Amino acid sequence: MEMQREIQVLCGTVRIPNLPVFLKIINTIASENKVTIQGLNADLIAGERHLHFAVGKALRAVAAGRNVAKDPGIEIMRYATGEKQIERSFSIGLHEGENNVIFVLLGKMDDVLLAFSELQKLIEEKLCSELLAYSDSKRKGILSLFRITDEEIEASGEERIPELVIERVALADFLK
Repeated sequence: MEMQREIQVLCGTVRIPNLPVFLKIINTIASENKVTIQGLNADLIAGERHLHFAVGKALRAVAAGRNVAKDPGIEIMRYATGEKQIERSFSIGLHEGENNVIFVLLGKMDDVLLAFSELQKLIEEKLCSELLAYSDSKRKGILSLFRITDEEIEASGEERIPELVIERVALADFLK
């Protein structure tokens, strides 16, 4: 399977009353347009670098046949959470209620653009730079998801939390 892929990212907010129904809509858009669409909870992304690093690592793993998940979208989630276990990586996915969402789209350019415009109808679009930026409001969720300890923060400094997250992503292949 040739891996010539276009990557697009769409960010915004969406209210999800019923998660399985919403995910079914997303999967339909993905399959009709022959693209991969992965939704992520923006509140658990520690900056643009975290997202880009995780997506890059996931796509390199898929290209090299080192992927743990068959689905490239799930592999992106796995790296975004810095997890080896697929089940644990779902914690960075979407949830019922209000969501700050990031959609990562992969596929051929024309297909990606069609899927992108379909997704735009489902969300209230926001600037990715704003939604992805690390902030105090994200702190608690990120510390919990990435199991960052008070000792680590004490040793490296509060402002280095995003770097600690990227370290977890970098080590995803080596951790238990």
